[in-house]
Amino acid sequence: MGSGKGATSSSQQMDTSIEDLRERHQQELEHLTLTTQPFKTLRLFILAIFQYFKRSVLYLLAKGGWLMLLSTLIAAFGILLVTIEGPHEKHVEEVSRYVRFGLWWTALGVASSIGLGSGLHTFVLYLGPHIALFTIKAMQCGRVDLKSAPYDTIQLKRGPSWLDKSCGEFGPPLYGSWVPLSSILRQVQMEAILWGIGTALGELPPYFISRAARVSGSKIDAMEELDASSIEDNGFIATHLKQIKRWLLSHSQHLNFFTILVLASVPNPLFDLAGIMCGQFGIPFWKFFLATLFGKAIIKTHIQTVFIISVCNNQLLDWIENELIWVLSLIPGFDSFLPTLTAKLHAVKEKYLTAPRPVPSNSKEIVNATAQRYLKKEQDKQLAETLSASTHSD
Repeated sequence: MGSGKGATSSSQQMDTSIEDLRERHQQELEHLTLTTQPFKTLRLFILAIFQYFKRSVLYLLAKGGWLMLLSTLIAAFGILLVTIEGPHEKHVEEVSRYVRFGLWWTALGVASSIGLGSGLHTFVLYLGPHIALFTIKAMQCGRVDLKSAPYDTIQLKRGPSWLDKSCGEFGPPLYGSWVPLSSILRQVQMEAILWGIGTALGELPPYFISRAARVSGSKIDAMEELDASSIEDNGFIATHLKQIKRWLLSHSQHLNFFTILVLASVPNPLFDLAGIMCGQFGIPFWKFFLATLFGKAIIKTHIQTVFIISVCNNQLLDWIENELIWVLSLIPGFDSFLPTLTAKLHAVKEKYLTAPRPVPSNSKEIVNATAQRYLKKEQDKQLAETLSASTHSD
């Protein structure tokens, strides 16, 4: 009897200790910023970058030595062109601007999808606002040739040049009261596709880790990990997401190019399982990557881009306003309030269509998020060790 009470008391103490540990971990994550803890944040950021770089180099050396050699030769040739003076300098500068443009949007895509869903929401922070601002400016000016070059977009520490210009500087409107959606889409299509390519690249680490575990003979039991995580979070949304993930795991034998393409083509929080399952069940790399690349870089990005353009379209706002006024006019007693309501709607629309100056992207956000992800992984290891110790003690 006494031993039973002692075991119960020990179990309660262990649960309390684990709960305290989770609470302390959460507080550490919230306070880990360059403002509050600059040295610790920079240290963890450097460790995370070093760890990612080390894994990439080891994989390239093991699987693609020729790729490393080719990359080194290209880098050496680029450094040579930059250091030597001559008439080619202006062309080198133009190429470097395109390279920075491509690397910027691709890196944002990688940051968005890497880390099994814990990455930065760079579509909401960067690509979405960029598309919205360009659409609003194009609607105001009646033309879409606003960029000085394809790379004239939001980038690190600077905004686009077209945002500060008045419509008169671009010339008279080329369109009437309606700017075709396809014309706007072509102007923001390149950065959207580059961002989509980055999101596809960010899905590769889970695939390689899972495939390496399969080759080494160790099996990743995702179902057991999913059951263990369900103990920690029993919320309504989390419970249903875990049910969907469990269904995907139980139907993993149906994974093929079309299935991966569908999963990658729609915004969903479940695609982190696709890479793990494909690596675990031996799906060829090119089948997984090409389906992911086409789904994310072509289909998904165009769905999101068209949606943002449609929402920021002035004609769409006018249609919503007219439909709302028509519905309210059918309600008895609302006729006297319609003029006031119309004036307020116009004020709200004008405020919305006034394109605000975007805040240049701050590298602090990237440093903070990277350091916090690294700390979260270390905390998960510590929590797993604590849970394992408590299980063995029982």
